[in-house]
Amino acid sequence: MLANYLSQTARLLQNPAAPSTLYSTADLTAYVNIARGQLAGEAECIRKIGTVTTVVGQQPYNFSSISLGTSAVTGIDGAIHVRRVAYGVGSGQRWIPGQSWEWFDLFELNNPVPQQSFPRTWAQFAQGAAPGTTGSGGGGSFYISPPPDTTYTLYCDCVCYPIALVDDTTVEAIPYLWTDAVPFFAAYYALLSSQTSARMADAERYYNHYQTFFERGRKAANPSVQRWQYQQSLDPVQAAKLGIKPQQGGGGG
Repeated sequence: MLANYLSQTARLLQNPAAPSTLYSTADLTAYVNIARGQLAGEAECIRKIGTVTTVVGQQPYNFSSISLGTSAVTGIDGAIHVRRVAYGVGSGQRWIPGQSWEWFDLFELNNPVPQQSFPRTWAQFAQGAAPGTTGSGGGGSFYISPPPDTTYTLYCDCVCYPIALVDDTTVEAIPYLWTDAVPFFAAYYALLSSQTSARMADAERYYNHYQTFFERGRKAANPSVQRWQYQQSLDPVQAAKLGIKPQQGGGGG
C-alpha cells in the first residue's frame, strides 16, 4: 500500500524523477504517515474492541494498557480515545455508563472512603495517544469507579491510529474508501513545506480535495437507510432545532 500512496502523491505533486527530485521518498513517506494518522483521528474509521484486566483497588488505566492485538497483524498502533466500556460477566458483558470527567471527579473521586465493588461508571481523563509508544505509559487514560474489588476484564470500544507504513508489506488498517483521501493530505503537507505563495495556494486546493474524499468515504460507510443514526452524519432536523426556516421562493413581478 505504501508504494501506491507514494506514486499517487508524487503524481499530485508532479514530482519528477532523479536527479531533479523535488521531494525525497523519505519525506513523502513521512507525509503519507502523517496523513494517515490525521485521517484516522478525524474519520474515526479504525475501530477495535480492546481489553484491559483490572487491578484490585486501581481506578486509572492508560490507553497503552489496552490490548488491541498484534500490531503487525491488525495494523493498529494504539487507541486515540475510548467510546464505550463494558466488563465481563459470566459469558457476556455489562455496559458501564460513561460520564464527563468533571462529573466523575466531583461525584466519584470526591470520596475519602471509597468502597470497592464492580465498575459502575467511567470517564476519560488524559487525552489522545502517544504515537509509536505502544506498551508505554504515555497518551490517554480513563478511570473507573468504584475501585474494583476483584479482577475484571474491561471491553473498550476504541478509535485507533495505524502503525506507520515502512514498506509495501506493512499492514494498512485504514479502510477503503478513506485510503483514496490519503494522497491528497500528503500532497497538502508536502506543498506546505515549499513556503511559496503559489505552492501554498495549491496546498489549500489539495486540502479541499482531501475533505471531499473524506466525506465520500464517510457517506459510503454509512448505510442509506436511517443514515442519520450513524456517526458523523448530519441531523435531518438540525435546521428545525436551530430555528432556521426554509427560504421561500418568490415570483418575479
